[in-house]
Amino acid sequence: MNPNYQLLPEEVRNPLELYIESRIRPGHFLSAVLANDLTQAVAKADPINLLQLPALVKWLYREAPSNCWGSRDRFEAWLRGEESSAALSRK
Repeated sequence: MNPNYQLLPEEVRNPLELYIESRIRPGHFLSAVLANDLTQAVAKADPINLLQLPALVKWLYREAPSNCWGSRDRFEAWLRGEESSAALSRK
């Protein structure tokens, strides 16, 4: 299944697509979200992203490959290419 990036808030759409499709590291806020670090995600969020955080997490749960987010280890492994980018399974 391919993630539907159009469902994402516009501010995070391109960085998340680049992360998932090309394994390009996103900024601090999205990196914290993908690593499941709520404290850092809230600390790094601008006011818009702070309001959109629940929708972003819901999108990750429903649309993103489960092996690319959810812990620091998964996040870093994805960036290193240790997980197949074709593995688009969901949780």
